[in-house]
Amino acid sequence: MRIAHVNMFYIPTFGGVEQVMYELAQRQVKEGHEVHVFCCDSDKNKRIKIKEEIIEGVHVHRLPYWFRLSFNTFFWPSLLWGLKGKFDIVHSHVSGHDYILFVGILAKLKGFKHVHTTHCPWTDISFRPAKLKFFLIINDFFLNKLSFRFINKIVSITPWELGILNKYGGKNKTEVIPNGTDKILFKKVKKNNFKKKNKIKEKKLVLFFGRLNPTKGPEKLAQVAIEISKERKDIAFVWVGPDEGKANEVENLIKGHKNMKYLGPIRGKENIAEMYQAADVYALPSYREGLPLTLFEAMASELPIVASPVNGIPYEMEDGKNGFLVEYGDLKNLKKRILEVLDNPKLAKKFSKNNFEKSKDFDWDTIYKRYMKEYKQLLV
Repeated sequence: MRIAHVNMFYIPTFGGVEQVMYELAQRQVKEGHEVHVFCCDSDKNKRIKIKEEIIEGVHVHRLPYWFRLSFNTFFWPSLLWGLKGKFDIVHSHVSGHDYILFVGILAKLKGFKHVHTTHCPWTDISFRPAKLKFFLIINDFFLNKLSFRFINKIVSITPWELGILNKYGGKNKTEVIPNGTDKILFKKVKKNNFKKKNKIKEKKLVLFFGRLNPTKGPEKLAQVAIEISKERKDIAFVWVGPDEGKANEVENLIKGHKNMKYLGPIRGKENIAEMYQAADVYALPSYREGLPLTLFEAMASELPIVASPVNGIPYEMEDGKNGFLVEYGDLKNLKKRILEVLDNPKLAKKFSKNNFEKSKDFDWDTIYKRYMKEYKQLLV
């Protein structure tokens, strides 16, 4: 097959969607498919100079954007003439963007099948930047409905999305396929040097891993960490991930606290596995999530989880079985639940065991096969 993936960004940009694309593309290349990625020529911070390159067997085409609307939203109609060649499947990612409609139009003109993974971007507009609100209203009333008409197969990453997708006309062509996790995370790191490398001396470690974006609530964990640290000196708190608007706030909050560190992004699956396995609790105090890759990664790493019960998370995580669910912004309860896991080894062990068993169903190889089954059915 000749397969193209289309999204706003691709690696080296850090994010869950980019990781999903990477996992699928690598397996497709391994199976002998010709794989291309079309994205805009930005890594969110600057324009990328190299427009055409091959990354681990994947042909990457970075097309010029015209302007940006927000940190994560760029306008790049150059896709309309830049998506060249004949493809069997073109797989677009992240609903609510104009390039989804562009791919749909090209699918009709060029005769390829259009698969789209939504990645659950549905956030109420009150939480969005002011200059985006007008475009989001247009999306809701016009663009999404039109775009979905040109999609052959919609992939929802969580059942939470189904009601929204039905509204846009996706009722009879939607399949739920969750995100996955890498096999390396199931394996024990023989010699874990994460704490030593990062000069963490405390006995216990609470981890935040993800983009430091307003929707992720990293500052909420910082506020709780400060309260806990007034009473406890044996607990370290670590934030790992790229800055998307909240790093300065977190750094200002934790300044002067030797048991708290913001490490920036960490790359490399071995390093990420080491990071997870050095922790005792994974905290995800988000305002909004789709179905975060980190949820399954933490489960595979046998980590108890304290997370907000938002969007797709309650469909995969049960309160009292995989960890605890705490409402966004409930700092008192977030503090209570983190300490409850750290101070109750028997409970933590139960969560760890349950999470490891559940994560086995979300191996990327298994998820990949489900995607390829959908591709093949469209080509029959």
